[in-house]
Amino acid sequence: MSMHKSAQRPSAERILVDIADYVSHFVIDSPEAFETARHCLMDSLGCGLLALNYPACTKLLGPVVPGAEMNGGARVPGTGYELDPVGAAFNIGCMIRWLDYNDTWLAAEWGHPSDNLGGILAVADYMCRQGNADYTVRDILTAAIKAHEIQGVIALENSFNRVGLDHVLLVRIASTAVVTGLLGGNREDVINAVSHAWIDGGALRTYRHAPNTGSRKSWAAGDATSRAVRLALITLSGEMGYPTALSAPGWGFHDVLFKGRELGFTRSYGSYVMEQVLFKISFPAEFHAQTAVEAACALHPQIIGRLSEIEKIEVETQEAGVRIIDKTGPLDNPADRDHCLQYMIAIGLLQGTLTADHYEDEAAADPRVDVLRGKMEVRENERFSREYLDPGKRSIGNALTVHFKDGSSTERVEVSYPIGHRRRRTEGIPLLKKKFESNLGSRFGEEQSSAILELFSDADRLDGTPADSLIDLFVLKER
Repeated sequence: MSMHKSAQRPSAERILVDIADYVSHFVIDSPEAFETARHCLMDSLGCGLLALNYPACTKLLGPVVPGAEMNGGARVPGTGYELDPVGAAFNIGCMIRWLDYNDTWLAAEWGHPSDNLGGILAVADYMCRQGNADYTVRDILTAAIKAHEIQGVIALENSFNRVGLDHVLLVRIASTAVVTGLLGGNREDVINAVSHAWIDGGALRTYRHAPNTGSRKSWAAGDATSRAVRLALITLSGEMGYPTALSAPGWGFHDVLFKGRELGFTRSYGSYVMEQVLFKISFPAEFHAQTAVEAACALHPQIIGRLSEIEKIEVETQEAGVRIIDKTGPLDNPADRDHCLQYMIAIGLLQGTLTADHYEDEAAADPRVDVLRGKMEVRENERFSREYLDPGKRSIGNALTVHFKDGSSTERVEVSYPIGHRRRRTEGIPLLKKKFESNLGSRFGEEQSSAILELFSDADRLDGTPADSLIDLFVLKER
């Protein structure tokens, strides 16, 4: 299956080799990483199930053309679809990402490493059902840890958004690497497949920003992880790789898409990213706004009876928050609203909470939302920006102060770490489990939900469960 080397072809560059060596040979031995990966799997599946309540998501699911399902294919949780692994990866990745409620990684580049579970779950289920492997949930967790690590370590020092590229290109890189291994590829196959993933380049971020913010941002990761499965299958058919896909003068990724700079790395691959990953527990909101919404909800009791008295709302955030989600003017759709810092704060102040339904047109029609948005003054707090990038802190700070027309004000409410942060894990994990239980109930009846909850409550039993048996539990049955 691998490319035959010849004297004329250069050896593969270090970036490709390091990824392949990690995927093919590195042994994960961190109990914390596996424990966090179980929570990641649980939460991601729950987020996908909740997304099935939204027609904008479900209209994209199923086979590419009607009737193109397959017996023995990969199943799509929460549905009755059986699809080829490429199509299933798109479906699962789309569901997990749809509501902006799955885990998050913040560094020089941002992203959602659990997006890679689209490809991982589809391929693991497919390989088991076809009799080509006997993967267990432990194998799924191992692949997830490695995908998180590849995406997250590359993101630490390399900002793709600053050259206009979307972070889902890192989903494609990470997914390609791990699913090539799950499909039976060796080290050389991983090198070749990942070279194709880099050659694909990157999607533009235009669908995440005004005036083009739209729902593609909710299926872009599904597209990336499914493309990874396709690239892995192409490679394993015997297709050649491209050893200097990044560094080729004039034609490689660095020169064409990264302004001539080489990617930089400050740490080798291990299990750091999974251990440090951020869970979205309280709110389905762009992560730079999580602590702002928490602060807004804390202020809700103090301001809800004084809305007409508000003079201005002072918002302090990080540089990344200013650059990504500081948004004024009309908001055209839910995808626009869940990437608007002011909108999310306004809902928190008005409702004392924030749910996915608050991004829909009915909630947005409340005239008080835009009144409050118009009174907000957003500025960067330089300390928040420094601590955001500090590897010892990795905070996501926001602070709010509401000023009234009579000269009085609320206290300044600052929240440095969202409840899904590693520093608040003890507080957050019980709430993450409640979130999962609620999400199960949005799709399944009590009996099916209880069977799933029982499995996820027993780590050893979960780890030993065959991959296809896990997905069996999530196939939609009559309620």
